[in-house]
Amino acid sequence: MKTVSVLQAKTHLLALLEQVRAGEEVVITRRDEPIARLSPVVPARVERVPGDWRRYPGWENFGFDQAVFAPMTEEEMKAEGWPV
Repeated sequence: MKTVSVLQAKTHLLALLEQVRAGEEVVITRRDEPIARLSPVVPARVERVPGDWRRYPGWENFGFDQAVFAPMTEEEMKAEGWPV
């Protein structure tokens, strides 16, 4: 853990932030008394549960267009640039 004064923190803030991004903690002091700590933000891990979407209202009405899975016609393939 690195310790810097307020003046050093103000002067070298961007460099300190890069160190924090790399995982290091920095303590900022005033007259050798710790007043703040810079630490990296740890993203919250969201645990996914199978079937979790069922908790949302309206899931019963969810549907998709079956035509998405239908084979393309030759005209559609030509329009999309596929070799026919």
